[in-house]
Amino acid sequence: MSSPLEKEGANTGLTVLTLNSGSSSLKFGVYRAGPVKIEMLISGEAESIGEKKGQFHANDSCGNVLVSETGTFPSERGAIFRIGRLLADSKLPSLDAIGHRIVHGGPNLTQHCLIDDAVLTQLKAAAPFAPLHIPSALSVIGFVKEHFPGLPQVACFDTTFHAHVPEVARTLPIPKELRSAGIRRYGFHGLSCESIVRQLGNDLPPRLVIAHLGNGASITAVREGRSIDTSMGLTPTGGVIMGTRSGDLDPGVLIYLMRAKKFNAGMLEEMVDHRSGLFGISGVSSDMRRLHDVASSNADARLAIEMFCYSVRKEIAAMIAALGGVDLIVFTGGIGENDGEVRAAVCSGLSWVGIRFDESSTRSLYEPNTDATSRCQVCALTSQEDEQIARHTQALVAP
Repeated sequence: MSSPLEKEGANTGLTVLTLNSGSSSLKFGVYRAGPVKIEMLISGEAESIGEKKGQFHANDSCGNVLVSETGTFPSERGAIFRIGRLLADSKLPSLDAIGHRIVHGGPNLTQHCLIDDAVLTQLKAAAPFAPLHIPSALSVIGFVKEHFPGLPQVACFDTTFHAHVPEVARTLPIPKELRSAGIRRYGFHGLSCESIVRQLGNDLPPRLVIAHLGNGASITAVREGRSIDTSMGLTPTGGVIMGTRSGDLDPGVLIYLMRAKKFNAGMLEEMVDHRSGLFGISGVSSDMRRLHDVASSNADARLAIEMFCYSVRKEIAAMIAALGGVDLIVFTGGIGENDGEVRAAVCSGLSWVGIRFDESSTRSLYEPNTDATSRCQVCALTSQEDEQIARHTQALVAP
């Protein structure tokens, strides 16, 4: 009997490796990507890159465990080589192309594209816009070229979905000479938003709010399938409270820290990106699951959860105002998909828009979390960023 990998590998289309690099992790997937159908063959992740005890795991399309091991990955190179060995040991067809999630392309890279020397130059120039993400993505691109020479590589940008946000929403209230240098609202989690719009298909309503809630979090207003506003701005640090990121701050806080506490740029970056958010408020963890575990006995953990939900609720309300109403709110991302308590807490203050939240369904992933009398539906959907990467890669590489 043939394996699931052999059966799926027999389908027509390109075999695409997708890579989604974080600051210390590398998610990957292998897809059979045709012009209409996308099939996942393998998915996995290398975790804790650069730390003493890393994890590497992968499953096939049926959820069967292919590998689960502990190891050390000093850099992304080791993770890429481990992925290459996994693929060599499998019975998959040879790779045709590789697609990367790139958080930020700067002012000049706003559409998904094939990676060449000119694109790499632009990405290096855009590194200051997303210092947590772009350097690691550039490293991965380099290691892929080394390990899979000759294969086309594609950059899929999280900013692309927001590229046509109206001027009134994308313009920052700063001097024109700075705006001309590309300092504006870009928006992120675009591949996640694309995947939600695609999953809704014919059920896509005119007015949609997408709440992508994970270690990074953002809220996006979507009208007729197009982003019209989003909570993140110039960088992925802005917007709602996140795991370790502050979200929006009074700029005066940063000026005060520079003057009174002698913070420099590096210290400010460390604070707003790594020591703030849920971790900074609670002093316990950036992981919402851990905060729930200790909330009954830890007031700071309770405050962190309450502030997160309050921040998300306020931003959803702002996006409803931008849309002039709302028909559907979709929660996605690790917290959005899996944490019914957070969804309920966020929606508890939104009854004024017609939400009648059904507490009994807060842990239902695909069924609406609202009752029959609700004028605005609420549901949770799984973000499918890697599938979107495979789809864009196929479109750019296929003859």
